[in-house]
Amino acid sequence: MKFIIQYILLFLICSNLSAETLSLDGKVIDANTKETLPGALITIPDLKISVVSNSAGQFTFTNIPLRGRFLVEVRYIGYSTLIQTIDLASGSGIEFALYPSTIEAKEVVITGTAFSTDNRKNSTAVSSVTKDQLVNRPSGNLVDAISKVPGVSQVSTGGGISKPVIRGLSYNRVVTLVDGAKQEGQQWGDEHGLEVDQYSAGRVEVLRGAASLLYGSDALGGVINILEPLPSPEGKIQGELLSSYQSNNGLSGSSAMVQGNANGFVWRARGSYKNAFSYTAPGGRIANTGYNETSLSSQLGFNKKWGYAHLNVSSFRNNIGLPDFSRNNDGKFEDGNGNTFTDSDLQNRTLFLPFQDIRHYKVAFNSHVLFNSGRLRTTIAYQNNQRRELEDNRTDPALFFDLKTFSSDFKYFFNERSGWEPVIGLSGSLQNNLNKADELLIPDYDSRELGLFAYAKKSWEATTFNLGARFDYRDINGLEMDEDGAQKFNNFSNSFSNLSGALGFTQEIDEHFNFKANLGSAFRSPNIAELSSNGVHEGTFRYEIGNNNLKPENSYYGDLAFEFNNNTVSASIGAFNNYIDNFIFSSQLNNETTVVNSETLPLYRFIQANANLSGLEATLTLHPANLIHFENSFSYTRGINRATDNPLPFIPAAVLRNELRLEPDFKGLKSSYFSIGLDNVFKQNRIDLFETTTPGYSLVNLATGTTFILGKQPLRLNLSVNNVFDKAYYDHLSRFKPGRLDESAPTVGYYNQGRNVSVGLYLPFK
Repeated sequence: MKFIIQYILLFLICSNLSAETLSLDGKVIDANTKETLPGALITIPDLKISVVSNSAGQFTFTNIPLRGRFLVEVRYIGYSTLIQTIDLASGSGIEFALYPSTIEAKEVVITGTAFSTDNRKNSTAVSSVTKDQLVNRPSGNLVDAISKVPGVSQVSTGGGISKPVIRGLSYNRVVTLVDGAKQEGQQWGDEHGLEVDQYSAGRVEVLRGAASLLYGSDALGGVINILEPLPSPEGKIQGELLSSYQSNNGLSGSSAMVQGNANGFVWRARGSYKNAFSYTAPGGRIANTGYNETSLSSQLGFNKKWGYAHLNVSSFRNNIGLPDFSRNNDGKFEDGNGNTFTDSDLQNRTLFLPFQDIRHYKVAFNSHVLFNSGRLRTTIAYQNNQRRELEDNRTDPALFFDLKTFSSDFKYFFNERSGWEPVIGLSGSLQNNLNKADELLIPDYDSRELGLFAYAKKSWEATTFNLGARFDYRDINGLEMDEDGAQKFNNFSNSFSNLSGALGFTQEIDEHFNFKANLGSAFRSPNIAELSSNGVHEGTFRYEIGNNNLKPENSYYGDLAFEFNNNTVSASIGAFNNYIDNFIFSSQLNNETTVVNSETLPLYRFIQANANLSGLEATLTLHPANLIHFENSFSYTRGINRATDNPLPFIPAAVLRNELRLEPDFKGLKSSYFSIGLDNVFKQNRIDLFETTTPGYSLVNLATGTTFILGKQPLRLNLSVNNVFDKAYYDHLSRFKPGRLDESAPTVGYYNQGRNVSVGLYLPFK
């Protein structure tokens, strides 16, 4: 914290050395009729500023830098989004001409790559999930809300815990960014979700494929970039109220946010709360699958002539039940004394033992400072993740991890010269984890990480080419520890280093066709659980043993994609291939078991093998008329152990999603729709020896929504029914699906959620 304060003071002194400012004004018009468009949103993402055109279609940015080339995004409902690079020195009188479109625009500015860029010119496979999509989709958490993106799935533990899976990779192979900093919360755990307020996201970018060049070791599979809302336009106060209810598990969620901008001083405050009881599956409720969540966050900062500086502070607490109850002969759950739980008991919002109590505190400082020769982007963050597991009573945890992380990231962008845009970066982190309870699963440890990279992009009129290289170093030191008077962990010290690189290429063949391709290498060092775990984690139903001698994973990957867009059709098809040497996974070897407290559990060990993951993703959206919208997507991932030619474990099943949406225009209402969706999940019979196959299934979903205009105030109402026919099914990555039917492993066998009726209200105000 002392370092953060010192850096902020130094930053404020240096930033005031920047030069003069000017204003930038212009107007937004219809490209065909030349009529002005009032209410258009004009954004400069790299400066985190936006304005709205007035009743005459005119806009003005004030107090902006005197020079610099920046990407501008212009949005207006019913029109294709315009993305254009402008030179701020060009002065006033800029005219943005938008073309009408009956299809949702695929043009979007991507900010999670090295440069903010038009997605058509970005070689990485990126999908953007908008605020409207997050609001309209009923979900229990943020990962659940984005899991419909092709190539994305989730490892779920009931309705409250979800871990992102991208192209078959998860855990410490997927980085989640919040407030610009990598989220650190013991991601290695099966039942460890993300400590993120889903209501706080202004937009989510999903980078599919290795992104280690920019984000280091853990980005082997991809990145979930959770972007905060843009600050209010200058002189404005804005806010929002959200509320939702889901019938299946009584999930009620509410969030309130208010933010303002007074002459470049920006501020924001948000509070959110969610609460759910045990969810219902075909056959009855699953005991102790409820959860509750409280989140508070705030921002203070400046948007000035030199750029911006924002300080974000957040507190997140999540209590999640862990189902660990047996069933009697009637299929009813009962406690340890043989008492049967009634349905009323299972709808009690007070969690039973055991449950998790997770607390995450975070301070993040983000800045973007403009200089004559370039610009510097900085993220400095401190996080404290406290994970308690309460088994025998509600006050003294049996397991308690206290993880502290200090991280920093610096990127310097040089001014463009002859079409070349270079950037260099430095990142690092320090971690300390302590056990504060008697039960031990991993030892106390310290880790340090350092990364250096250089990257450059060359742009022509219709072609872009990028290349980069990165060096990473990481060391991790575990401490000797005793449990119940016996030594459980030895001292160990491991260090890992790697040099990786990447190439990317895009070609806009014409105004409709686009081609992308990537080649590169990536790296991931083993996490603390893979190196040293020794124990059973409540809710995992297995005993795990780590291996101090594991080597780092090395990935050699390639992907390509073709895209087509016009006024009524949007289509894409892409393929990827990822060779990973020394791939780390846990496996039950020779049906090993162990006895813990008179209970026989399967014993899993972390092992390594060379692996290959490949697959494809395709989308097709048809919008032949204003009324009709037909969206389809398909994704498939195949994982192979190259040493044995057996399938890799825990690979998601292939998925085909179809949604037909009617978008009528009702007088006095806006953005109305009726939709029917069909999720077709194929059978997963490509499994490792210790897994079980999962039958295919199809789910029907219905939804409707509209925006009422009450005076000048919009009010959004959404209503949906998921799993309309109450289908009994197991998702292949659900941790509640049945295990092997033998004495060496327990059979869990809890179906996923049944029918779920959801209603949501969204009230934006300004």
